Amino acid sequence: MTDEATGGKLPASPYGVPIYRMVWSANLVSNFGTVLQAVGASWLMVSLSGSATLVALVQASTTLPIMLLSLVTGAVADNFDRRRIMLGAQTLMFGAASLLTLCALLDLLTPWMLLGFTFLIGCGTALNAPAWQASVGEMVPKPLLSSAIAYNSMSFNIARSVGPAIGGAIVAAAGASAAFCVNAVSYLGLITVLLRWKRDVPERRLPRERLGSAIGAGVRYVLMSPSLKVILTRSATFGLFSSSISALMPLVARDLIRGGPLTYGLLLGAFGLGAVAAALTIRTVRARFSTETIVRGASIAFMIGAIGTGLSRSMVFTMPVLALAGAGWVMALSTFNASIQLGSPRWVVARAVSLYQMVTFGGMAAGSWVFGALADMRGVNIALITAGCAQAIVLAIGLVRRLPDMGGENLDLLDRWQEPATMVPVEPRSGPVVVTIDYRIDPENWQAFMDIMAERRRIRIRDGARRWRLLQDLNDETLWIERYQAPTWLDYVRHNQRRTHADMANLEALRTLYADGEPPRVRQKIERHAGGAYPGRIEPMDEVTPSLTDPARYS
Repeated sequence: MTDEATGGKLPASPYGVPIYRMVWSANLVSNFGTVLQAVGASWLMVSLSGSATLVALVQASTTLPIMLLSLVTGAVADNFDRRRIMLGAQTLMFGAASLLTLCALLDLLTPWMLLGFTFLIGCGTALNAPAWQASVGEMVPKPLLSSAIAYNSMSFNIARSVGPAIGGAIVAAAGASAAFCVNAVSYLGLITVLLRWKRDVPERRLPRERLGSAIGAGVRYVLMSPSLKVILTRSATFGLFSSSISALMPLVARDLIRGGPLTYGLLLGAFGLGAVAAALTIRTVRARFSTETIVRGASIAFMIGAIGTGLSRSMVFTMPVLALAGAGWVMALSTFNASIQLGSPRWVVARAVSLYQMVTFGGMAAGSWVFGALADMRGVNIALITAGCAQAIVLAIGLVRRLPDMGGENLDLLDRWQEPATMVPVEPRSGPVVVTIDYRIDPENWQAFMDIMAERRRIRIRDGARRWRLLQDLNDETLWIERYQAPTWLDYVRHNQRRTHADMANLEALRTLYADGEPPRVRQKIERHAGGAYPGRIEPMDEVTPSLTDPARYS
């Protein structure tokens, strides 16, 4: 975040940052197009096929790519220019939406072709979302990040509150192809803004990670972060059961309310209106209540909304309970999203967001199919009532694994570690590298030392260490040895550069236990294979080769 972008002072809101305001506004227009496309696709599927399963699969075909591709797209977003990634994604969606419009105008669409086009648009969303969400932290100052995330949710739900009614009117008056055409045009504004954005690309100090390594690093970080795992568990469960209303909304309009496309638009509008109200108040709510309390309230609101929708046969009652469900939906999902971003350092935030999207939208895709199939067998009302009652599972998980309140830790990179000089020449691919650290610990501090090292093990593995071990010398009881490996010297450098300010608490606690204040001894070794050819000594060159952390190496 540059001083020029904010005028040298902290804005009152994210809208005070010009680039965020422009991208947000362009996204709002694009979100309107997305909602119109969803209305047109869902209602067209009702016309093409009477199957509740196929109608529900319209939503599943949009969310399934997010589940399948998120790991890859998150790793790409953390390693490449996010502006260019978003441009590529928007161009892909523009092309897919244009082809969908053309096929609809020519009356060529079949149910499976429609699902194929919505799947392709979902692929663009899967590519765009991690890059866009990770870019928010570059656009706005950290104190405004939580609000910016909530406003992103509000952008979609403003479109969702008004767009469905407009979409229903467009479909009723001009057909689904008109809604598809508006969606295609809506991408052009965001493409224009992204082309004009002069992003400050951070100076690269290390080469890009290979795709497989980057994916593994992201998964490892999340799996070794207990707080993030709790958030993912809750978001996946909530997504599984909360997909029912959106997936079955066309059938609610047709079968329960006995209406047409305009009725469908009004029902979606009521759901979106509740979502907007939640987004507008979420900043105040977060200031007063814990994360767990917010998600519990959201689950109860959705439960009431789903059961009420299943029981109702009147617009007068259905619209208020849908608004309540919409409020619970956005309150829970935006809370999960903000918690993931606030609980992840910037080097891995896109991958953490992508994992969140994978499990949440994967749950939604599965839920859409499950409740669509249930609606085919037992009726739409039974499917909705079942989904509402299932929210009790989300509440029950909260009794066992309470959601943490994120944002209190400083996850900025510490940036104190210096790459050590070595007598034996090493290259980035040299390895495996074996690191040992000798500690002198008095017997009375052994239990405290063991407890601290348990946390240190988690941090080490989370940041990329392999085969971590803690050893005690049998001939010197005060000598303890921490041992771990890195596949290559480059991996060892990456591992040490991922340390955050929050990790210093563990190191400071460890320092209080050193016997006689003696600091630990760190030794780096490289594994050699007996019987192999020794690479030989390399004579020093006149020109010194820059270290891996020297930006000149990658300029």
